[in-house]
Amino acid sequence: MGPATASAQQRTIYNTPYPKTIRVAIREARPNGDPNPHGRIIYVKTVNFDDYVVNSLPNEWVPSWNQEALQAGAMAVKMFAWYKILNPTKLDGWEFDLDNTTNFQTYREGNRFRETDEAHRRIRELAYTMPDGSIVELNYRAGIERNPNWQYRNANMMAQWGTHYWAERGRNMLQILQWYFQGRALNRIPNL
Repeated sequence: MGPATASAQQRTIYNTPYPKTIRVAIREARPNGDPNPHGRIIYVKTVNFDDYVVNSLPNEWVPSWNQEALQAGAMAVKMFAWYKILNPTKLDGWEFDLDNTTNFQTYREGNRFRETDEAHRRIRELAYTMPDGSIVELNYRAGIERNPNWQYRNANMMAQWGTHYWAERGRNMLQILQWYFQGRALNRIPNL
């Protein structure tokens, strides 16, 4: 395959519309009610994409954190989900984009907070991509509290606690994203 063919197949924000929906595999719950990452898939639910982001973000980032950390988190949750839509999973006879557990991102319908809704609203029309607009995963892990989490810098991984650390020190969302994901760009999503 030549370079022209490879680039023609790249999924970018310019040739891929902003998602309207996402398919979420709903797994069995643990006795405490939390979704079980090892539980069997009960069904696959089609969810409005923006609703998915705002109902996942509070499970991944602490709603009381600084708004800049929450915006970095909203971008990570959104771009991770968008990438998964373009690369669905097939498992045990089901096809889905991601599940509702820590296997991907924890989704809980009706679990919304004013602060995290606001973070999503502020970044909704933006995407953090490769410079050419290619849609890539924004991976993240918890990381260590009160620490920038140097181990994740430019390792295609962001630390949730690291976003809080940097926001508390005056960094904005873009500066936080750039610290963890170098060589990427913040772009406005066309036609949104």
